[in-house]
Amino acid sequence: MRRMLLPAAVAAVLMTSMLMAQIPTPTIVKLSPALDALIADNAAFEKLGEGFKWTEGPVWDKKGGFLLFSDIPNNVINKWVPGQSIATFLKPSGYHGTEPFTGPEPGSNGLTFDGQGRLVACQHGNRQVARYDNGAWTPLADKYEGKRLNSPNDLVFHSSGALYFTDPPYGLPKRWDDPAKELPFQGIYRRGIDGTVTLLNKELNAPNGLAFSPDEKTLYVAQSDPEKAIWMAYPVNADGTLGAGKVLKDATAEFKAKKPGLPDGLKVDTKGNIWATGPGGVWVIAPDGTHLGTLSTGVPTANVAWGDDGSTLYITANTAVFRVKTKTTGKLP
Repeated sequence: MRRMLLPAAVAAVLMTSMLMAQIPTPTIVKLSPALDALIADNAAFEKLGEGFKWTEGPVWDKKGGFLLFSDIPNNVINKWVPGQSIATFLKPSGYHGTEPFTGPEPGSNGLTFDGQGRLVACQHGNRQVARYDNGAWTPLADKYEGKRLNSPNDLVFHSSGALYFTDPPYGLPKRWDDPAKELPFQGIYRRGIDGTVTLLNKELNAPNGLAFSPDEKTLYVAQSDPEKAIWMAYPVNADGTLGAGKVLKDATAEFKAKKPGLPDGLKVDTKGNIWATGPGGVWVIAPDGTHLGTLSTGVPTANVAWGDDGSTLYITANTAVFRVKTKTTGKLP
């Protein structure tokens, strides 16, 4: 049969429709009765938008009352205001170079706000963590011991004002094998309030999302490595460094069983439970590592964020964005 050729505009619309159709409404898979205290069995998921390329880095602006999230391949940060359609907030968001970016992920990734309410982003293409204020970006961390960072991925502020972030090579065109890669490892870093960037750990091949326990005595870090898909728990020392970590939960078997996605972004609620994207959707993990259940999305799922009054969980799932009301709360940045 002769293939029918479509005008580019029509083909684009059809492709977008196909992408939309691939994102089902999430469901709740309960593995423990303890999940009942955190989210209702019949909790309704609301789809805020879809048709993006790869959604990441959701963060709720508590002052403005809106959601921001990254679309990494499109090099843009989008904004959703309740009752309105999603619109572009910043473009470019992660790469400001004059030469065409040759890799698939030039944009911003993880987003948060500092203590003064200023947006701070991990920028893949620019290979830095930067603060956005009054229409301009200010680099906060772009080198370690004189060498360029790989491509900062996710970030979280400590109550002291120190900034913790991960640095895998996903933003480099050839990732681990990219000739422009200057550091021979993938690190977890701390930027002190004096601007000093300290390497805390380099044992993970693919460090990704990270978040503190409510008492800030533990830093949880996801590793998005297909051969060792795990969540680590590191004790936080008094000086801000990390002690020897332990595996909190291992999801390698679930990934190899073809459940979509790897450990990626995560947040912690005020009760200490970890809401972490992983194989199959968003895993809800108790502080002792017990897998309580999964918000099953059916697609690779990148990240989550607390929003509204702190009880709504926002989810960036592949090409879409969802939100769902929970029975718990999380701290807003």
